[in-house]
Amino acid sequence: MTMTRVGRVFALAAFAWGACAAQAQEAPRGDAAKGKSLWLADGCSYCHGTVGQGGGGRAAGLRIAQQPIPFAAFRNQVRRPADEMPPYVEAVLSDQDVADIFAYIRALPPPPDLKTIGILAN
Repeated sequence: MTMTRVGRVFALAAFAWGACAAQAQEAPRGDAAKGKSLWLADGCSYCHGTVGQGGGGRAAGLRIAQQPIPFAAFRNQVRRPADEMPPYVEAVLSDQDVADIFAYIRALPPPPDLKTIGILAN
């Protein structure tokens, strides 16, 4: 049985989360405002959307907003991506930059309830 691309990504993310949960490391303090600037400037928004909603780019990046992932797993994905995402080595994004981006993602509000969107209420 072959796994779909999305299935592979989720399996790898689950593995990374499990490995990092064992290390249980708190995220370094990040600056969400700086993280937003980096998110937009360094191409994250091209695939993952301006607010982490996913679906963009050539490879239709995954939704990453409102996903409870430990910082260590997030940093690992940024440094050594599991799929088509380009690696962001430390020469491109420092660990502090990664922490700032992580802070931005963590600060994103949840999407609105569908019942509050007028056109969808009908």
